[in-house]
Amino acid sequence: MIRWILIFAVVGLYVLHQDTWFWNTAKPLVFGFLPVGLFYHATYSVAIVVLMMLLVRYAWPSHIEDQFEHNSTSRKQQSVSGRSR
Repeated sequence: MIRWILIFAVVGLYVLHQDTWFWNTAKPLVFGFLPVGLFYHATYSVAIVVLMMLLVRYAWPSHIEDQFEHNSTSRKQQSVSGRSR
C-alpha cells in the first residue's frame, strides 16, 4: 500500500513541476514581496524534500545495502586472516 502511495506522490509531484500557470505573471505577491512563481517553487522544493525523506525511509533497497556490508565484512576477514599467516 505504501509503495503505491509513494509512486503516486512521485508522479504527482513530477506533473506539478511542469508549472506553466505562473510563467507570465509576477502577481499576486505572497507576503507582500515574494512573486507567486518563486513561492510555488519554494513550497515545491520543500515537498520534494519531504518526499525524498519518505522514499529513503520506506523504499530504500536495504537488501542491496545488506549484501554490500556482508561482502565488505567477509573481505576484511579474509585480509586479516591472510596477514596472520
